[in-house]
Amino acid sequence: TMADYYDASNISYPCPSWAPVLGFAGCMCAVIFANLGGAYGTAKSGVGIMAMGIRSPELVMKNIIPVVMAGGLGIYWVVVA
Repeated sequence: TMADYYDASNISYPCPSWAPVLGFAGCMCAVIFANLGGAYGTAKSGVGIMAMGIRSPELVMKNIIPVVMAGGLGIYWVVVA
């Protein structure tokens, strides 16, 4: 009968109980590495823009794109989450 089929001892789970931990750890690593990469990119491009600003101050606003791209990498974790 159907009552025997839905017995509590007949339940099989599709994955082990520790599997969500690995999924959340993967999301955590993605968030951490995206923010570290964004911070590193912002720092390196900021140093480059400052050095270029000393040589030719009129070109600073033209070379702001790397800072924007590094900020975009920092926002990448929103897409992952």
